[in-house]
Amino acid sequence: MDILQNTIDEARRRLQKELQEPLDGIARRLPEVWSSREALSRVLQESIRELPQCTFVYALNTGGIQISDNASHACLLPEHFGRDRSQRPYLKQVVPADGFLLSEAYISLLGRRPSLTALQLIRDADGTVLGFLGADFDLRNLPTTGSLYEESTEWRQIKGDPSIRGTVFLQTRTESLMDRDMDSVLSVLEELFTERGVFQCVLHFSSSRATVWTLEDPYRYRILTHETLSDPDTCLAFPSMPYPTNALMPADAIPRILENLKHLRFADETVYLRSSSLNIFNGMISLTFSCDGSHYMTWKDFLDRSVGFWLGSDD
Repeated sequence: MDILQNTIDEARRRLQKELQEPLDGIARRLPEVWSSREALSRVLQESIRELPQCTFVYALNTGGIQISDNASHACLLPEHFGRDRSQRPYLKQVVPADGFLLSEAYISLLGRRPSLTALQLIRDADGTVLGFLGADFDLRNLPTTGSLYEESTEWRQIKGDPSIRGTVFLQTRTESLMDRDMDSVLSVLEELFTERGVFQCVLHFSSSRATVWTLEDPYRYRILTHETLSDPDTCLAFPSMPYPTNALMPADAIPRILENLKHLRFADETVYLRSSSLNIFNGMISLTFSCDGSHYMTWKDFLDRSVGFWLGSDD
């Protein structure tokens, strides 16, 4: 989560750097027309051209009441004059000392779109605060702010449905079709991963199916039922491909990983593995147990833990 938040923070810093100067320039033109709705709206209509990504600009008094029309690139929208924005998220944040605030992202009331608002404090020649210049932006119209963040490889545990956790000791594992042919299923999966271009799989033990993604067609998944998973002929439907050299999960670790998943499925009749996922490129494994708790970890962390660790029986 720290990696994700750091990426968000960096994107916001880039946006602030890009937006602060033009908003400050517009704000300096407003005090002399502050007392006239028509003049104020006209200046805003002319000024929005300096913000090509902006949806609307408008002026607010210190109480958060709109004292201009909404100015868009196409026209003025007078129906927003007098609108009370005081309870909107961006007006509940503290404006920094430099007078510029880039809000947290929020869902817009009108378009129901992820949006953000930039506020610039407006002062008259004597330094008295008159109000704010507001500029609304739809996130999809903003410039690219950076590259996709890297997913964390830290061990993560996520709690699931509390109603399931509360009744976990009242249930027992019911043998699935996959359970009956587990060795065949795991042998087929090993072949698909190491020789047939499968790079990600979500294995559903309880419902006897797997969802797989392949190198040859990575944007579409394929669903393998128990019948296909337990039939070695299924491998013939996937072309032979060399194991990717840039995979973080080595090919020789896959049989050990699959064997450990089998042990977790059968080790206890109350707390047992319901599903698991593997991705060879990020080297991550997920485990979801009958108590509906999920764990995300690297393949090394997974292999370093015994079955007893997961069942709480290790000393």
